Amino acid sequence: MHKLILLAAAAVLAADAAKPQFTVMRAGSRPVIEGPASNFTGKATIDRQVRPDDSKRPMGSLVTFEPGARTAWHAHPLGQTLIVTSGCGWVQIEGGKKEEIRPGDVIWTPANVKHWHGAQPNSAMSHYAIVEPLNGSSAEWLEKVTDETYGPKDATCKAKT
Repeated sequence: MHKLILLAAAAVLAADAAKPQFTVMRAGSRPVIEGPASNFTGKATIDRQVRPDDSKRPMGSLVTFEPGARTAWHAHPLGQTLIVTSGCGWVQIEGGKKEEIRPGDVIWTPANVKHWHGAQPNSAMSHYAIVEPLNGSSAEWLEKVTDETYGPKDATCKAKT
């Protein structure tokens, strides 16, 4: 009789272990990395927040740029969504106009479109960056954005109209 009870208890535990589980990634418990100097000008930090353990699924990171920091030119094989959470920044696609971005703005960059983004000179800026990798790669990093392309060092965020 005891063996049957133990077997039943083991079956219940095994069934519970097989149930889908969710993961809570507490603030401060995830590794925050510095944006590599090869891909960024200035200081930026990357807090990987969405499925950081699976390179085949959509990934998301909170990227925080210090004033004046920016990405190098780059492209994403399946596009990228940015959601600005704080500060003021710029985004630009190759051959296009540089656009100011502010909290609440959502930016979609199509697949394989060369672009850059970062903080303005006098404002830090944070955004969520959401990408989906293709064949294990989420970005192709290219040359650095020149100071001339980036813009004047005394630029300030314009008020929303």
